[in-house]
Amino acid sequence: IVIKFDNEDSMQMVSMKNEHKDSEQLCLFQGKDTVGGTVEVNIKPGKKIDHTGIKIELIGQIEYLYDRGNPYEFTSLVRELEGVGSLNESKSFPFAFANTEKQFETYSGNNVRLRYFVRVKIMRNYSTNIVQVRDFAVQNLQPVPEINNSIKMEVGIEDCLHIEFE
Repeated sequence: IVIKFDNEDSMQMVSMKNEHKDSEQLCLFQGKDTVGGTVEVNIKPGKKIDHTGIKIELIGQIEYLYDRGNPYEFTSLVRELEGVGSLNESKSFPFAFANTEKQFETYSGNNVRLRYFVRVKIMRNYSTNIVQVRDFAVQNLQPVPEINNSIKMEVGIEDCLHIEFE
C-alpha cells in the first residue's frame, strides 16, 4: 500500500522526529487545508486479496511517551474506499478529507507527541488486516497582531509638578 498526497512534489516539507527519534520529512498542511491524494494498492501478479472493505482514516492523536499504549484521539474521520470484494490486480483509490479542522499544530517533545496521520486498512476475515500509515504535519498561521496604540498618561502633584508621557 502506498499513500500519496495531492501536489506532494510541490508541497512544503518539514523535518520531524518520529517515535524512534529518527528525523523524517513530512508534508505540511495548514489548519483548514483539504487532505487528499491517492492510495495505491499493489498486488503481485497472480495473487488475489479477498477483503471485507477498504477504508481510510484521518486521525489526530496525542501520545504520552510514558503511556504509549494509550493514545488520546481528538480527531477521527473515516471514508470507505471500497466495499466487500476482492482485488485481483493493483488498484488506485482517490481520497479527500475536505475542510477538516485541524485545530492543533504538530508537536514532538520529550514527554508528549501530537501527530496527524492517514491510515489505510484492508480488512480481512480470516487473516490479519493490512494497515499502512502516513504522517503529515500541521501548522496554523495566525495574522500578525496590530501594533498597540500608545497610551498617554499624566502624573503629578496638584499645583506643583506635572509629567506627561506617551
